[in-house]
Amino acid sequence: VKGLKKPWAKKFVNGVLREFLRRKNILLEQIDQHDGARYAFPDWLLGKIKKSWPDDWQQVLEASNQRAPMVLRVNVLQQSRDTYYQKLGDAGFKASLSDICDTAIILDSPVNVHELPDFATGAVSVQDTAAQLAAGLLDLKSGMKVLDACAAPGGKTGHILESCNNLDVIAVDNSATRLVRVKENLDRLSLQATLLAEDAGDVDNWAKEILFDRILLDAPCSATGVIRRHPDIKCLRRPDDIAGLQEQQRSLLTRLWSKLKPKGKLLYATCSILPQENEQQIAAFIEQTDDAEVQAIEGKWGRALPYGRQILPNEYAMDGFYYALLVKKA
Repeated sequence: VKGLKKPWAKKFVNGVLREFLRRKNILLEQIDQHDGARYAFPDWLLGKIKKSWPDDWQQVLEASNQRAPMVLRVNVLQQSRDTYYQKLGDAGFKASLSDICDTAIILDSPVNVHELPDFATGAVSVQDTAAQLAAGLLDLKSGMKVLDACAAPGGKTGHILESCNNLDVIAVDNSATRLVRVKENLDRLSLQATLLAEDAGDVDNWAKEILFDRILLDAPCSATGVIRRHPDIKCLRRPDDIAGLQEQQRSLLTRLWSKLKPKGKLLYATCSILPQENEQQIAAFIEQTDDAEVQAIEGKWGRALPYGRQILPNEYAMDGFYYALLVKKA
């Protein structure tokens, strides 16, 4: 109120607080009777989550309101995860090794990245365990040409390059400003990729003669799996956003597929927990695309679906994520 420098605001705020104290018990009882109020979720999104995950919706909402852990990705080009884990311990940091991803270390408490051993020289990056799964799922081999579509801020780009030597990587994002962040991250890691400020969907213009062995499509999505990291999503998202995102995803899938080599693999990823953006999107694509088939993703993480694999928020301490691996028939 003092910051606003509005004298009338003091009386208004005091009035609101007095009214709350007078009706406190009634209001708290009403909150307990209303799921949206209890979990601080808009009714439309609460309804979608209940419908999508009828047996897990309470777990999803509770997890989305918890603080996410700080997870590190070790640059195995420089040292092993065990070696860096030892360095963390020697420096006084408490952490645990992920049993889901062999590059991930989960810190007990968040810290300033500049306090981490050798952060400035690229020994480690901050990236949730769920996001770290992408590079391994791509099944990268030396000499491959790889496209990272919708690449900013570049976490997965860096991990791809850390995972395999001698890759030809093109990272595309429609924001030149966000690509600056990608370059900064790669420079810190001493890694190189071709960075293009282009619309990934206009692939026929910026990759006319190019075919890729691997494509990572980290598709624009509702981000409903990472609300614990970005709680403002609950306020910023609107019901009609989902249909628009679905159309973007469908268009990107179709256009990028044309640039995948026969026997090549496209990894479709979102940080959404809504089936419309995930399994249903892939099911529709497979039905409409004769030369596409789904490769089953094996793992002790997430939930196996007919098309792809879904992680719900805080399962194995991870963000909510979806992956589907598509293979182009020869």
